Amino acid sequence: QVQLVESGGGLVQPGGSLRLSCAASGSILSFNGMGWYRQAPGKERELVAHISRGGSQDYADSVQGRFTASRDNAKNTVYLQMNNLKPEDTAVYYCSGWSTVTYWGQGTQVTVSS
Repeated sequence: QVQLVESGGGLVQPGGSLRLSCAASGSILSFNGMGWYRQAPGKERELVAHISRGGSQDYADSVQGRFTASRDNAKNTVYLQMNNLKPEDTAVYYCSGWSTVTYWGQGTQVTVSS
């Protein structure tokens, strides 16, 4: 059983930046891929960024060019660097890792507001 723990959320003004971290209790190389999702109030959870075991990335159109996912296999941690944040980025952000089973973190709140 792998645990994923997100951190780094908070309140930021529009145009600001945050970096989210997702620390795994085991090796992240055991996952075929990892992703960052978000869920805003009243909306469905959506995929924000995906990073493969090899490090290739895909992004939702809404965050392309502003968000960057990365991974540190030695630290068993994945990151989401979020720049030029907008109010519509406000959501709970979740980390996920999948192989034969999908694991989820507990989420971290990101609020973008002036």
